[in-house]
Amino acid sequence: MHHGHKGKIDKAEHFWPTSRRLLAYLGPWRFGVILSVIFATIATVFSIFAPKVLGQATTLIYQGVMKGYAQEKAGQHLTSLPIDFAGVFKIGLWVIALYLISSIFNFAEQIIMTRISQQVVCHLRADFKEKMRHVPVSYYDTHSKGDLMSRMVNDMDNISGTLQQTLIQLITSAISLAGTLAIMFTISWKLTLVALLTVPVSVLITGTIAPKAQKLFGRQQEQLGKINGQVEEIYAGVGIVRVFGQEENEEETFAKHNDSYFDASWKAEFLSIMIFPLMNFVKNVGYLLIAVFGVIDVINGAISLGNVQAFLQYSNQFSQPLTQLANMSSTIQQTIASAERIFAVLDAEDMDETVHPAEGLKTDAKLTFKDVSFSYTDAPLIENFSLEVAKGEMVAIVGPTGAGKTTIINLLERFYDVKGGQIYLDGQETRSMSREDLRSHLAMVLQDTWLFTGTIFANIKYGREDASDEEVYRAARLARADSFIRQLPDGYQTLLNEEGTNISQGQRQLLTIARAFLADPEILILDEATSSVDTRTESLIQKAMADLKQERTSFVIAHRLSTIQDADKIIVINHGQIVESGNHQSLLAKDGFYADLYQSQFLGQEI
Repeated sequence: MHHGHKGKIDKAEHFWPTSRRLLAYLGPWRFGVILSVIFATIATVFSIFAPKVLGQATTLIYQGVMKGYAQEKAGQHLTSLPIDFAGVFKIGLWVIALYLISSIFNFAEQIIMTRISQQVVCHLRADFKEKMRHVPVSYYDTHSKGDLMSRMVNDMDNISGTLQQTLIQLITSAISLAGTLAIMFTISWKLTLVALLTVPVSVLITGTIAPKAQKLFGRQQEQLGKINGQVEEIYAGVGIVRVFGQEENEEETFAKHNDSYFDASWKAEFLSIMIFPLMNFVKNVGYLLIAVFGVIDVINGAISLGNVQAFLQYSNQFSQPLTQLANMSSTIQQTIASAERIFAVLDAEDMDETVHPAEGLKTDAKLTFKDVSFSYTDAPLIENFSLEVAKGEMVAIVGPTGAGKTTIINLLERFYDVKGGQIYLDGQETRSMSREDLRSHLAMVLQDTWLFTGTIFANIKYGREDASDEEVYRAARLARADSFIRQLPDGYQTLLNEEGTNISQGQRQLLTIARAFLADPEILILDEATSSVDTRTESLIQKAMADLKQERTSFVIAHRLSTIQDADKIIVINHGQIVESGNHQSLLAKDGFYADLYQSQFLGQEI
């Protein structure tokens, strides 16, 4: 399954450095790899010798036939041919033994390499996972989640497959090629030259047809993607297509995509199918030439018949490693490209985890923003922003959609660090605390409810792992979630699926509030968007949130201004800049941006 990433990367940018780095991962198992190479070599060598030994049996049979023929000619009457059957049987046993030994060594090598390749990928995955903990939040903001998942799944699989199969196959194919050639030369250098004549022709055929076929296969996939995309869209919006009478247009578009797909498909298939008959034709011509020249040599007594038979077998065997090596080159390219994509993540810059000792601030305030400046890019977002928040105060952050309301939350949680100025928690600068320590004082209830696959109980307990069962139930009661949970067939043990779609959006929100109650934080961050929730659940959510805010310092990202009129401080943000701050009355009196927002909402409608 591909996750957002096309999966097929053809070329690595830095082939050799990446290859060396990937092979370095094999380091801890180098003895196993060496053993595998030795086993594979033994297996290949044994299988190379088998045809030559088998040829001796043919020679024995041939000699017996010729001897009998000579004796018949000399007038002797023969009841059977004088063939050395014992010798033939002995040779047969040798051939079976050779193939058997070859298989055993092959099997042993496969077991070792399968284990090693899985271990290597297991290490790579662990490194990748560990890296994900150390990259800054900005890394997730700038990299697609689908692409990261694809690197973790598809690219790892590519590497695993290559280490398991291709690495050793590369060595055995090379040995097989060299060994077969060497034995062919020992049998007859003349016939070897005849056999080699077919190689350039084969290379020419694959070299011209294969790239064309590959290109067409690429086009075929692209067209298929277009068809799928269109069909998916049409079925999803079938009502809209009918309402606006677009059936004919859509059918036309589909027909166009379908024709293009058909065109690319049959050409690609035709070309790829063509390769095999052409290669076979060339191979058979070579085979015929060897047979003709071989028989002439046998008649002239230059070579034994068994050796010609062995040679024919070798010429057949000879093309196999050549094809394998050609196929492997693209697999290896793709694998190194995959490794490069994984190493690119492993080489990403870690977030700065050093704790910077800083001077404290003598203050009773829970939170203090002092001359804070920040920007994601070069354009300044927040400049010289100062704010004091007393214990138990509620701060509302308001502004149009996309104005940058979450930026302050990002700075507070240290998902991003301030570029200038300081943020203090109880008089201690947040950068002089570890992120874990800082975040233990905070809890968030966001618009995007994050729940994981597991029981409702486990999802609530995520707020504080050492909580008792009773505390979990109490948190659910406080969050007004207890009654709906108990109505479910499995109650607290109900399994949530990955998307959490077996409960409603509002119920999901109540579970995240329960999680915050259980965490019992000093500072609460609430995103009070409840736009996709029915009114009854919305009033439950608002009551639960109001309870949660009691006695706690809270930051509320407000969507309805009516809900924050009693906020102690209101920060008004527009285009990333803090344009005004104060309480509801003082901001209305200013008759500025907040007053406009308030009036445009007609006292409490959605922004």
